[in-house]
Amino acid sequence: MPYPNTAAKTADSILDPNAIVLYFPHPNTVTGGDVLELHIHGGLAVVKSVLGAIPRCPTTPGNPIQYAEPGEFTRRAFLNNRLDLTQVEALGDTLAAVTEQQRRLSVRGSSGNLNKRYELWRHELMYARGELEALIDFSEDQHFDESPQKLATSVALQIKNLKCQIETHSANAVRGELMRNGIRISLVGAPNAGKSSLLNRVVGREAAIVSREKGTTRDVVEVGVDIDGWFCRLGDMAGLRYRGSSEEPAQILANHMDEIGEVEQEGIKRAQQRALESDLVIVVHSIEQSSTADSVGLFISPAVIDTVEALQARGSHIVTVVNKIDRIADSKGQLPDDMIDEITRLIPATSRDYIYGISCKNAINPSIHATDPGQIQKLLKGLTKKFKSMTEPLIPEYRSITNTLDGEEHEEDSSISSSVWEESLGATQRQRLLLDESLHHLDDFLSHIKPKDSVSVSADEGEVDIVLAAESLRSAAQCLSRITGKGEAGDVEEVLGVVFEK
Repeated sequence: MPYPNTAAKTADSILDPNAIVLYFPHPNTVTGGDVLELHIHGGLAVVKSVLGAIPRCPTTPGNPIQYAEPGEFTRRAFLNNRLDLTQVEALGDTLAAVTEQQRRLSVRGSSGNLNKRYELWRHELMYARGELEALIDFSEDQHFDESPQKLATSVALQIKNLKCQIETHSANAVRGELMRNGIRISLVGAPNAGKSSLLNRVVGREAAIVSREKGTTRDVVEVGVDIDGWFCRLGDMAGLRYRGSSEEPAQILANHMDEIGEVEQEGIKRAQQRALESDLVIVVHSIEQSSTADSVGLFISPAVIDTVEALQARGSHIVTVVNKIDRIADSKGQLPDDMIDEITRLIPATSRDYIYGISCKNAINPSIHATDPGQIQKLLKGLTKKFKSMTEPLIPEYRSITNTLDGEEHEEDSSISSSVWEESLGATQRQRLLLDESLHHLDDFLSHIKPKDSVSVSADEGEVDIVLAAESLRSAAQCLSRITGKGEAGDVEEVLGVVFEK
């Protein structure tokens, strides 16, 4: 590869002696236009010399050589119909993926099936809107076998079925965002229960300070970690306890309260708030020594109980961990059944399937023969099981509906392949917000129609506002067209400016 406009190829004029230049004519290229690829060596001097030589190449008038803007190649691929907008967003997810689940999620969105699904829904709305507008344009000139109320109610049944699909798609998009953005996990427990030690064992380094002194963790310590392919944002927080009271363990009397300072009190407040905002909460209890005897017992803080009950009332996902099981004689790494019973008695909604006994001490100083020191790997497998249940796609249950638009009653098959709902996990937040906006317009449509449980509605049961109902369908379809980049020109330019820069 020599310098341009050089008469002779000398050693000083060669930029890269073993470069390859490949020309791809349109339209079957990655961008849909003509593409010239320069395959050169990656040394900084070579790259700099080639970039410096490119502007010196001869060009045609009006077509100067210029650097591409961020995302310009992808933009050209979209404008030349080589990629749809959902595939463009999936490409951004592919480039940003750092874990296996993020990579799989990006693959779901790159097939183009999301775009096809949105277009199918948009055409269904256009068809339904056409049925209603026929009543507006031709009801006085032509005779309809059905009354406006009856026809509108029949259309409403189709819209309700479509609305169910979009609601499920939007709910699955929320689940997909857990894989894309990371699962927020909070460690909740009493002081010295072992939250910081557990965080360090999971992330594999000393990310949090571990001390026997109570209240050493005041603010939230958040660490990103890959747990079996799921990106997790693990947060260690202040231990939960009440001010100016003693806390009784479930089986023993120990650990009388010290006075709580203002800084620690603020840390406890932030810990409770962080737990309420988390996708998953790991509740850490511990085995403690009795203050009056040599026995040990399960210690569950009343402050932790109250916080867990508040989380359960909100429907939060909870995993329970009991630390320091090394203090139980002959436990063999297993949590005794009576302690599991005690946990479910004090916190009734706790799932026995997600209660794990661990020992951070044994994890730090494992024995030679230990296959799972401290039972940490068993806990991580349990978390992975929980992640799968949190991110598996929802599949709606459909009932067959009676379609009377053609004047004949027949059953309609409304079943949809489960793979459709797996792909809906790949929908981005932008797509989900527009789906929710579309659902709002569909709710408006149904409020205008006010469908009955049956399509057998007499003509004298009241007038239907067909004009407003049709307008609601138009607005809902417009939201879907903005998802695929086929909306109004202003909407498209606004979307492209955000999406392609990623």
